[in-house]
Amino acid sequence: MGDMRKDYVSERFMIVSKNNGKVVESKKNPFAPGNESMTKPSVLSLVEKDGMLQRLQDSEDDYVEGWSIRVFESKNPIVSTEAENSYSEKPFYSEPAYGYHYIIVASQNTKDTFATISPDQWSNVLVVVQDRLRWLYTQKGVTYVSIYGDEGILSGTTNPHPHLNLLTLSTIPPIIDAEAEASHQILNEKGICHMCQTINDELSGPRQILQTDGFIAFCPWAPSHPYEFWISPKKHTTSFSKITQKEINDLSLILRATLGGLTNTVKNVSYNLVFHLSPEKKNTRQIHWHIEIYPITKSYSGLERGYGIFLNDVSPEEAAEKLGAACRKELANLVGII
Repeated sequence: MGDMRKDYVSERFMIVSKNNGKVVESKKNPFAPGNESMTKPSVLSLVEKDGMLQRLQDSEDDYVEGWSIRVFESKNPIVSTEAENSYSEKPFYSEPAYGYHYIIVASQNTKDTFATISPDQWSNVLVVVQDRLRWLYTQKGVTYVSIYGDEGILSGTTNPHPHLNLLTLSTIPPIIDAEAEASHQILNEKGICHMCQTINDELSGPRQILQTDGFIAFCPWAPSHPYEFWISPKKHTTSFSKITQKEINDLSLILRATLGGLTNTVKNVSYNLVFHLSPEKKNTRQIHWHIEIYPITKSYSGLERGYGIFLNDVSPEEAAEKLGAACRKELANLVGII
């Protein structure tokens, strides 16, 4: 197990991990069908049969074939449940990097990306995410479940096969904690959720990209990346794990349309896809959950890395205009297929 270290004074953490979540180099893709023995056994394999999805799992030396989505513990996890009592005190504070690290392989097709899998497949993936999220929050030592996906050579992924990471932490991540604290403060002072207010402002504004019945995609007012956009429920909701199947289908459609629009707007783009969720365990500070997509179009400068002040050569209004046109076209094509 690695260790989680805290900065001398600021609420900034890093994890020292020899594995670093990397996939062992091989000529074979361990996430591809036929190579199931290269990963840990699946805890869930969805198999389509007679128009229905069967929920199966691998047994010892017997791997499920013909799956469409596969879930398993990472063979090279960033965090681990193997107990080590390696604590140290300030100013060199560290604690064991304790947790679970699961992989959700989103498609059996090695040539797929997040922007090419179908809305129906996305719906199935999100249902699986819900299922695993609920289970992880029943486990001891889980304070927060982070959910993220990386796409493209600059995104940090070591395997281009589309997959999501579910990684649990024993503490709330600083960015989520700061967001929750700010939301809680605004709610107390003004009696309104700041994200609900933001959505009301962006619904007909110049940074809106796309809308469905229940969701909106928009470029934020002060993005950290060119072409960055967020997808949020229109109505106030703090729990992703409790959204309905209808809402999941709606989210899948806008997620697929916007990712398709992004890849058509910025050629060969790499990006990170991150769920900003409330902690599911007892916590008075909740956030209006949403998904943030960070395209990687340039390297950070010293101003950005050293001071946290971001430079963008594309305004969010210009990005929204370009993305909006591409995403509406993508949505029309998807609706036509459906």
